[in-house]
This record gives sequence, structure tokens and C-alpha cells, in this order.
Amino acid sequence: MKVAVIGTGYVGLVTGTCLAESGNDLACVDNNAAKIDMLNGGGLPIYEPGLQELVARNRKEGRLTFTTDLTAAVQSARLIFIAVGTPQSDQGDADLGAVWAVTKAIAAALKSLPPGPAGSRVVVTKSTVPVGTNAAVAKILAEHGCPHVDVASNPEFLKEGAAIEDFMKPDRVVVGVRQPEVGEVLRELYAPFLRTERPFLTMTPESAEMTKYAANAMLATKISFINEMANLCDRVGADINDVRRGIGHDQRIGFQFLFPGPGYGGSCFPKDIRAILGMGRRVQLPLDLMQAVDDVNESQKQVLAQKIIAHFGPDLAGKTFAVWGLAFKPRTDDIREAPALVLIDRLLAAGAAVRTHDPEAMANVKAIYGDKISYSDRPYGALEGADALVIVTEWPEFRNPDFEVMKRLLKSPVIFDGRNIYDQKAMESHGFEYYAIGRGQR
Repeated sequence: MKVAVIGTGYVGLVTGTCLAESGNDLACVDNNAAKIDMLNGGGLPIYEPGLQELVARNRKEGRLTFTTDLTAAVQSARLIFIAVGTPQSDQGDADLGAVWAVTKAIAAALKSLPPGPAGSRVVVTKSTVPVGTNAAVAKILAEHGCPHVDVASNPEFLKEGAAIEDFMKPDRVVVGVRQPEVGEVLRELYAPFLRTERPFLTMTPESAEMTKYAANAMLATKISFINEMANLCDRVGADINDVRRGIGHDQRIGFQFLFPGPGYGGSCFPKDIRAILGMGRRVQLPLDLMQAVDDVNESQKQVLAQKIIAHFGPDLAGKTFAVWGLAFKPRTDDIREAPALVLIDRLLAAGAAVRTHDPEAMANVKAIYGDKISYSDRPYGALEGADALVIVTEWPEFRNPDFEVMKRLLKSPVIFDGRNIYDQKAMESHGFEYYAIGRGQR
């Protein structure tokens, strides 16, 4: 099947590459010529495990191309995915400016082509968009000469760091359509990924759009819930690891997303929760639970700094802190809304020096901070002469370090573990002062 994907960001690039891998003819389009040149030169604008190899193979075999020519790509495609960014606006809602611009460009490319039967040409919104966007896209297409073009919704449920696996082996595929024929076209497209009887769920476009937000809202709620319980454990002397096991074995609750930490970040949860709040404002419906989820998360991003100040005092002038982990989660270079940035800002404001290490995200952090902080290519390099280590992201390579080497390199043997990756008693036996999240320490 000939497919065009508009937007070569995280969602668009993964979607286009995986669809090419299943035998489709893919054209990935972007108006950023430098990004297209990078992709055609073998580079990637993002880090995602396994993506580099898939892109290279499908480019070599001729199934995957990158171009700035939207008109040519759209005119030859049966399915046209809109996968542009929908960043948070100043009011907290999703900014759909790029969606509207791309929709008008698609209409300009298609209006001269003859209409066909239902499903012969479909525009698919893959971007995360508020309820009602599908209908608005259809209206814009009709107003600009393309009433014959069908519009579907197909939200993505990709986890950064595991996006290839998530796309190739999805829990489910959700599509929102108004005509059964359109749903069948998308069922054919996704059939290679559903061979293990994973469900293909068809519903109205409005329900599909809401499904994406509702899923992220539930996951974000679990994170804020366990973080609030962890903070309570610190105050009352309980251990959140024990509590997490005690509730996670309840099959109604489960273990997923019940890991306490310094708050969630990334491109989805913060933006999507605020977009839900924006939808509520538009229909005069207060969403108190969603507001609490967002508030708890923003407060949680201060927890590590509060523990540091409780140990060292509010004036950190002359102190140096090593920070391991800058990306908002492992296996990505994404630092959007990352808790590490909040911590770094707080440490710098208190007069401290900051030395950082992250396997993938340091270039992105350096673009923000420049020489205000220092960067080490190796975890141990960041520790030399530091007054304490702060772990913000749970990269696998941080889990089994040489604690004796760490103790020699640090000026004082103090660790603030924002991800609870070490055993508290073991750390004490190594001679460290060890502060974790929700382990009965204020």
C-alpha cells in the first residue's frame, strides 16, 4: 500500500519506518529541509533503540523515502497520516496550528484529483489531538475542495525507548471512522501486526480521540498516586517498595506504572493532561482529579531538591553535585518536561555546581545550559570531587556500579536515589548515606 506520513518527529518516523518494514511503500514528509537531509544522509533526529537499523534497511530496499515534496507524496498515496507536533499552547491546550496547516496543504494537493469510492484515499490523524479534531479536519478538506477525501483517527500508544516493539506488537489498534469501508482499509494496513489476535478496535473518531487522552490520563494518575503514597511513606516511616508489592499483586491494580520517582515527564503525559484540562474548560466542566494529578506531579519534581537541602542546608554555594540521568526516562534522548531539568535549575539557583552524565541526552541538555554545568562521557567522571550523587533516570548501566570506586571519587559518600534502584541496607553497608523516595526518610 502507498502511504505518506507528514511529520518526521518521534511518532511520524517510527510509524513510517514500521509500516515500511511490513512491506508498504512509504514517503515520509517534513518541511524541515535540514531534517530531511539528515535522514537521507543516514542520520536520525531522535534516539530510539532499533530505529537506526530499520530506517537503513528500508531505505536500502526502496520502501522508505524522505522528502520535502508534500504534493508529490500525497498525490500518490492511498493513506495520508498526519503526524505533526501538537505542543502545549500558552493556555495549556494542544496547539493544532501545524495540523491545520498540513490539512490545507493536503487539500491543495488533492483537490484536482478525481474522487473515488469510500476508502480510496484517507487522511488519518496520528497526532494526539483533542476531541473534535477529526471533524474539523474533514470540514477543512471539504471547504478547500476535497469533500470526497475520508478522514480517520488512529491514535498512537508508543512508549519512548520501546516504540518499535510497541508498534510491531501492539496491545491493540484503535481507529475512529465514520464509514465501515475506511475501517477495513486500516484493518488491512495493520493486519501484519495483529497476527497474535490482538484486537483491532473500531469506534467513532470522537471516541478514538478521547481514548488516547483517557489512556495517558490513567497512567499519569497511577504515577502521581504512587508518588503521593511514597511521600506519605517518608513521613510515617513506611517503605514504598513494600507497599507497592502489597498493592500491585491485587489484580485490579497491577504493578505497571507503580514505581515512585521524581515525577513524570516527556512529550505525552504532561501535555496531554493539560490538554484534557483545556477540554474541560471549554465545556465548563472542572476536572478536579486531572488537576490534582498535574499538581502532584509538578510538586514531585521538587522532592529530590528538598531532600538535598534537608541534608546540606539551603545554601549550596561551594557544593558540587553529580547528576546521573537527564532524559525523562531510559532508552531515549528526550528531555521534554524532564525532572532532571527542574533539579538542575534548583541546584544552580542555590549556588551549587552541577556535573552531569546521561548515555544519550547530554547534547540536548547542553543546548539549554551550555557551560553553566559540566558534562562527562562516563558515569564515574561526573563523580570526581562531587559532594553527592543524584540519580534521576534509571538507565540500566547505573544499576550495578562499583560502589568502592564511587566512594573514592565522591568528596562525601552521599547518594540521593530518585528511582530507588539500590537496596538501602546494602548502601548503608557500603558506607553511604542513602536517600531514596518513599523509604521512610524525610
